Amino acid sequence: MKNKIIKNKKGFSLAEILIATAIATIIFFAVFRFGNSVFSLNSDAQKSLSAQSDARQILKTMAKELRSASPSSLGSYPISLASATSITFFVNLDNDAYKEQVRYYVQDKELKKGVTKPSGSPLAYNLSNEKTSILVHDLNNGTSPTFEYFDSSYTGTSSPLTQPVQITAVRLVRITLIIEPDPNKSAGALKATSQVFLRNLKDNL
Repeated sequence: MKNKIIKNKKGFSLAEILIATAIATIIFFAVFRFGNSVFSLNSDAQKSLSAQSDARQILKTMAKELRSASPSSLGSYPISLASATSITFFVNLDNDAYKEQVRYYVQDKELKKGVTKPSGSPLAYNLSNEKTSILVHDLNNGTSPTFEYFDSSYTGTSSPLTQPVQITAVRLVRITLIIEPDPNKSAGALKATSQVFLRNLKDNL
């Protein structure tokens, strides 16, 4: 009689299957969370770069306009308001016969721009005709002023003029934008600063 070799065929038990499934699930979720975190970090970095580029362009435009500030079409002083959160001045934006009144101001964590053309007879700047636009969202300067002002004695380290500012003393404006879309994000706030010398203002005015 030939000896028969009997092989012990043993499959996976239910407990082993459950353990393997649990391990696979844990690995899957770990990889998923890692991938999601990488995607989120990359998205935040892209948004930060975009916000930084936008802020620099806005500051460049603001600096150009402030640098060219001059007396209004009514003959009033180039600057009409200079506070920590707002500045109003006159400049010819479109090279026509009249100077526009330009107002940069902070409202509801947004930096806004208002432009008013003079109209009527006699000529006047009517704020109801102001055209406004939003330049920056998520502005979060906190207690830090958006606008600071310096007189002709500024050497680079001196303190800004105290509020209320005497507008006829202003010769240089420092603009600071602190943008923070989500304070809970680890990337933190984006800070952009520019200093503008008002070239059309003379000390003998």
